[in-house]
Amino acid sequence: MGSPCHFALFDLQPGFRIDLEQLATRYRELARQVHPDRFADADERERRLALERSASLNEAYHTLRTPSQRARYLLALRGPELPAEVTVQDPQFLLQQMQWREELEELQDEGDLAGVAAFKRRLKAVQEQLDESFAQCWDDDARREEAERLMRRMQFLDKLAQEVRQLEERLDD
Repeated sequence: MGSPCHFALFDLQPGFRIDLEQLATRYRELARQVHPDRFADADERERRLALERSASLNEAYHTLRTPSQRARYLLALRGPELPAEVTVQDPQFLLQQMQWREELEELQDEGDLAGVAAFKRRLKAVQEQLDESFAQCWDDDARREEAERLMRRMQFLDKLAQEVRQLEERLDD
């Protein structure tokens, strides 16, 4: 499997909008072919290669399945590698982040499970809107800076969504 483009691995055209069902189906097919158990009787080198292929397949699948990671991957394919951590020069979004965090703290303090569910729905809508905005600008080199800013927002929202799920689980116990 070497290191082909993640999209080529799954027979997809590089792009932000992808068929997630096709991705999942192709992943399952490939996972069966490279599963390390199929190489249990092979020599050491073959077993190690099977493990490597399986790991890179899993990484490629997870990258393409997750919108923020797919966005980062697309940007990396098109240009210089993006630093993992960057100071976000996005005052409007920073203010929004602070408001979301305060709201989430209040919901936690109140133990408001219904409020958390409503927050989660609003967050999902914002994420979908952000995905759409990224899809519209990612492949326009003149808008690369905007695409990078949107991708960083997507990454933040992923973290926030994870915190919301954790809060939901704690309140649900």
